[in-house]
Amino acid sequence: MKPQTFTTATGPLLFHLTRVSSNRKTGPIPVSTSSAKTCPPTCPLAANGCYASSGGPMALHWREVTNGNRGVVWADFLKAIRNLPTGQLWRHNAAGDLWKPGTVIGSAALAQLVEANRGRRGFTYSHHPRTPSTVRAFKAATAHGFTVNASCHSETEADAAVADGLRAVVIVPAAETRNRWQSPGGNPVVLCPAQRDGERFAAMDCATCQLCAARPQHVVVAFKAHGNGRRKAEATIGAANAP
Repeated sequence: MKPQTFTTATGPLLFHLTRVSSNRKTGPIPVSTSSAKTCPPTCPLAANGCYASSGGPMALHWREVTNGNRGVVWADFLKAIRNLPTGQLWRHNAAGDLWKPGTVIGSAALAQLVEANRGRRGFTYSHHPRTPSTVRAFKAATAHGFTVNASCHSETEADAAVADGLRAVVIVPAAETRNRWQSPGGNPVVLCPAQRDGERFAAMDCATCQLCAARPQHVVVAFKAHGNGRRKAEATIGAANAP
């Protein structure tokens, strides 16, 4: 399927690739940003604790991409990914999400991204609902070298994603002190090394860690709520974990 230009009522969706990220937690790897219109309306963090929209340079950059002032159309974005060096680790969507991966057009777009990523080591996160078609698309992408992590808001939801055969990540309160524990379903949960305390982890970043790109399928990665929207995010995950 030929890459197409995705459009909404307000114009084409744009995608931006920063070839060397300046974010300390990410490290100096390529990082992309997609229009906020790619985010599913069902995401509980939308305008309710989303890190990327809670202020600072990331929020400003994301707004420019969303408003059509920065970035390129999908076909040109795929070219930029194909031009990355062989073996390059890169993160898709420091802000934004995959475009409707549960639809025919969206799953085809994800397949195009997987092909562009061939020989490279891309990874991403998605808040899209885990419908059967979305699960199939995520599993196929991961099996072919582009890791899609299902973003979850409770450990129980992460267990369900693992049971679906997906990689899962979960948001936990900022006060979390554990580095490793087990989920209610018995899956190992590992706190993001870049958020751990101690000299050993002081310089840890995605470029060094790489857990989100490659790990055993049943291992869940946990991220502490952070940023200006931390309190809202904690309220959201508190509601998700309520009995």
